[in-house]
This record gives sequence, C-alpha cells and structure tokens, in this order.
Amino acid sequence: MAVTPDHRGIAPARAGLAVLPTPLQEAPRLAEALGVSGPLLLKRDDLTGFAVAGNKARQLEMLVADASASGADVLVTGGTPGSNFCQAAVAAAAWAGMRCVLVYAGSPPPARHPNHAAAVHWGADVRWTYDADRGSVDAAIEATAAELTREGLRPYAVPRGGATPVGSAGFHLAALELGAQLRDRFDGSATVVVGAGSGGTLAGLVSGAVALGRRLRMRGAAVSRPPEETAGRVLKLGRECALLMGTEPPREADVVVYDARGPGHGHPSEEGERAARLALRASGIVLDPVYSAKALGALARILGDRRADPGHTTVFWHTGGLLDAVAGWSHDDR
Repeated sequence: MAVTPDHRGIAPARAGLAVLPTPLQEAPRLAEALGVSGPLLLKRDDLTGFAVAGNKARQLEMLVADASASGADVLVTGGTPGSNFCQAAVAAAAWAGMRCVLVYAGSPPPARHPNHAAAVHWGADVRWTYDADRGSVDAAIEATAAELTREGLRPYAVPRGGATPVGSAGFHLAALELGAQLRDRFDGSATVVVGAGSGGTLAGLVSGAVALGRRLRMRGAAVSRPPEETAGRVLKLGRECALLMGTEPPREADVVVYDARGPGHGHPSEEGERAARLALRASGIVLDPVYSAKALGALARILGDRRADPGHTTVFWHTGGLLDAVAGWSHDDR
C-alpha cells in the first residue's frame, strides 16, 4: 500500500520549493473598478517562483518533503488533464528525484491542455480511468499505488488537489505569513477571499486564521463542488490540519463558502470573465478562468456591505493558474 505516515501533533517539514513570502500588493485601481472602498490587497501566490505551480508550490513543498522522509520513490496523484496541481506535482517530484504517475479522468483528448502538455514534458507517467467522472480518479490513485507497491516501488499517494492535512499545512503557514505582512502595513485584520476547489487551500488558511486569533476572516468561493459540500470538506480538513500543527481546531462558523461555480467546474463564468478583464486592465494581473477569475468575480457578493466600508481591508488571494489562462485564450475566437 502507499506510504501514509501518521503526523499527529508533529508539524511537517518543508522542501523549500516556493520563494516566500509572496508579495502583498495594493490594488487601488482594481478596488475602484470593483466598487471596494477600503484597501484591496492582492496576495500574489501566482509568484511563488517554482515552475508554473502558483499556490500549489506551498502544499507540494510539504508533500514532497513528507514523501522523501517516508522513503517514497514515486509520487502518485491525479485529476483532469487541465489540473494545475497535477502538472505542478510532476515538477515537484522531478525536483525531489522521484517519479510521478498521474491518473487522469476520462480518455486521452484530441488536443492536450497546456497543463497536460507540461506534465508530459516533465516526465509524467500518465494513466487514464476512461470514465469522465472526476470521482473515478480517487479509487484509481489508490489502485495505482497498490500496483506500484506490488512492483517493488514505494509510492506516496496524494488525493486530487493535494487536499491532505500535510498539504494544507502549507496554507496554515501561509496564513501566518499574511498575518505578519498585515501587521507591518495595516492593523492585522482583513477579509480574505480565495477560490476553493478540493478545499486544501481554504482549509489550511482557516486553520491558520484560527491560530492567529481569528483576525483574518477567510471566505471561500466554491468553483467545483456545491458550497455546502465544499464547506464540509474544508471544516474536516481544517480540523485535521490544526491537529497536525498543534493549534486550536476551526469551528463551523469559521468556514464560510459562497457559490462561484457558474456553469460548472472547468467552465468560465460571465462574472469571472468580467473580473479577469478588469484585473488585467486595472492591475496587470492574469487570472485563470477556473479558479481565480471566478473568485474575484464573486468578491462583491462575498463582501456585501463591507465593500463600502472605507476602513475595512480586503485581501484577494491570487492562486495562479497561468496555464489554465493560456488554455482559455487559445479557445477565445472573439
């Protein structure tokens, strides 16, 4: 079976993939365009400095360190061919001297998504479930890890999106990083808006925010699953992350998730497309249509009345996804 160590009460090590801290950038023109009266800050996790991993570098530096410490020689994970996490996992595994096996939902498409192309270019061993349901990947990851074990290898299995307590610990630390940046420049409190897919990023941020005394209010924009399901996953994973880090576990009230799915996971929304155009013109940042654009598009709904509060600080967490943005441009015939 796959390597799955028990880390309860032991904060995991970091492999040092990401260049940290990532910048915290003021965006006054974007704030004006979005109708936000108080300071709007961009947490630039698109600039983590490792391959084109974006925020995925934070969880992968935890996961790769854990895999190496466990004696693993092959990383096994999966998702869809457009997965940002999958291509980043291949790069991280190569950096650590490990093989990487990716399990993709569905069948090989006629044209490769840029994330898929990057994964193959960096040496991924790609396998397919031949089932379009993304959930088919979950069992296939475990089955693949078991197969590799029978072959004499030492696999380290990671679920879709890297949503494990160890992976989320990278974002617990990211919340502490943001807290320190805000103390230097503001009063230390803010509403933080971030896209939520598999839940690992938001879970770690919530866990870290609780450790900081709840001065950071984490707000998730669900881009994959229904908000209620996403919130449940985040709460469970956030509590497991807090147990790992030895801090107070989140309460149900600490997890607040809004619906930003639009037409569904992987499909751009009109709200997100408008937000992406505003972001480029007002701040020069590129947002991907799957996560960050949808999250920014939902920002006004998430802030509600606080959008008009000139004393309230808002942080938008830019998670990256550059190759997803490139894929979107390649299909834009306007």
